[in-house]
Amino acid sequence: MTSRKDDLEKNSLGGKIARYGRVSGTMAGLAARLAGERYFGIKIERQEHARKLVESLGNLKGPMMKVGQILATIPEALPPEYARTFQQLQSNAPPMGWPFVRRRMKAELGPDWEKKFKKFEKEAAAAASLGQVHKAVDHKDRLLACKLQYPDMQSAIDADLNQLKIIFSIYERYDKAIKTTHIHKELSERLREELDYELEGRHCRLYDYMLRDEKDVHIPEVVGELSTARLLTSTWLEGEKILNFVDSDTKTRNQIALNMFRAWYVPLYNYGVIHGDPHLGNYTIRKDLSVNLLDFGCVRVFPPKFVGGVINLYKALMNNDNDLAVHAYETWGFNNLSKEQIETLNIWANFLYGPVMEDTVRPIGEITNGVYGRETAEVVHKKLREVGGVNVPREFVFMDRAALGLGSVFLHLKAEINWYRLFNELIEGFDEKKLAKTQKEALNKFGVPLQH
Repeated sequence: MTSRKDDLEKNSLGGKIARYGRVSGTMAGLAARLAGERYFGIKIERQEHARKLVESLGNLKGPMMKVGQILATIPEALPPEYARTFQQLQSNAPPMGWPFVRRRMKAELGPDWEKKFKKFEKEAAAAASLGQVHKAVDHKDRLLACKLQYPDMQSAIDADLNQLKIIFSIYERYDKAIKTTHIHKELSERLREELDYELEGRHCRLYDYMLRDEKDVHIPEVVGELSTARLLTSTWLEGEKILNFVDSDTKTRNQIALNMFRAWYVPLYNYGVIHGDPHLGNYTIRKDLSVNLLDFGCVRVFPPKFVGGVINLYKALMNNDNDLAVHAYETWGFNNLSKEQIETLNIWANFLYGPVMEDTVRPIGEITNGVYGRETAEVVHKKLREVGGVNVPREFVFMDRAALGLGSVFLHLKAEINWYRLFNELIEGFDEKKLAKTQKEALNKFGVPLQH
């Protein structure tokens, strides 16, 4: 049972005010500089400013760090210099000390919490944007990962999202190519979900179920009796960082890429679910090259018709079927598209689907301007601005982010695979009604909501 102090922590006015002060200076400064450059011709050293901005956000615990990473993957949401730097955004903030850990563990598991572990390491093994992880051992001699949520995160999210809304409104005043209403709404809901560790535990169990037949993908086991809404305890999965394998032999790199591909896309095409956070720290590699998939705070569940639209657009591009392409876009929520808007969206679609449209062994693509997909995104953005802009359906925030994030991993690995055959084997026999049935059964089994 939590105390009144802990309940107040969830949404304290003091926490919000303090957060506004720290975040507004950082993000509003970005908006002011970009607007000044646009309207008054004030030149800024963007690369240097981006570096300072990232330093400021990176040392600030909370969701704004994650927002910066996400913005970097939305087509032309930020100038190239900022996008390149934001993609490297990581939390440099030191973990909370032992007094916080002791208080939080007592609040979550009771005053005798230490007796529930055989060993609990005082020093954090990892620190992220919303919480930190401690290694522990239970009385069954299992190695555990205990993820503790930082204090006052609800206030942090409220403050950061309000600041983001201001940034978006300023952005839209001088650039109409991308409407940001749905983007903000999607970010808000997914970030708030990440505070619910009980939901993350259900996501983790769902992934274990969806990938039960994938011998080369491993999911942690949630330890329910040692978990709460702000403490998630699961088994610790040993593995190496994926970047440790970038200089390995071709066979090794390709095998890791193949395992990653299935870890991400088997859940999408069989259940309509995707792991929405392509951070390199969210997966590790075992000695047999199988993949550990970690961190299930950011999971996106898509309506079956959305997944059907993904496959319909692929078929449309392969067969130059413009009517089917329009149907796919409308299925996703793009409304009243002009001929020019459709042609522009097709440029982006051809880029995303390019690797699976050629029946040949090839790399996933190439990095231009330091960011995967950046050059194509800039072309698309320019053309959208010319034809009146589009309101991006909210599902695309994490769909695009996942595709680009995974593509970047494959580029790091220099993987060369027949993506066409991989993809077509995965979608063979796809049936939207069958997906709706399997999705409903899986979500109900683990109490995971269908997002809208």
